[in-house]
Amino acid sequence: MNVIVFASVLLAGACAKSPESIQASYISEVSYQSWSCPQLGEESQRLSAALATASTQQERARGNDVVGVILIGLPVSSLSGDNIAPEIARLKGEQEAVRRTMIAKNCRQD
Repeated sequence: MNVIVFASVLLAGACAKSPESIQASYISEVSYQSWSCPQLGEESQRLSAALATASTQQERARGNDVVGVILIGLPVSSLSGDNIAPEIARLKGEQEAVRRTMIAKNCRQD
């Protein structure tokens, strides 16, 4: 019984993370300091759309991992490159850098 529990925990840890659980990478706001408020607003919208797309892909990778673990005992996203956690971390970091810049410039945030 303990072997089954250990194997389940080990395999679950190897699966793709949920997009919500991925921490933002640190991105400096220096590259955004020369941007105008409208440019920052557009970039914020672009990043939100990109993050939504990446999150959908990451959720698909998570689902594929569950199926892969059940059928063949392996998280397939790790093998296929579908796990895009680093991309999600980068997008979240860029969103945060844009947000910090918008606050510093007193831009209106919708």
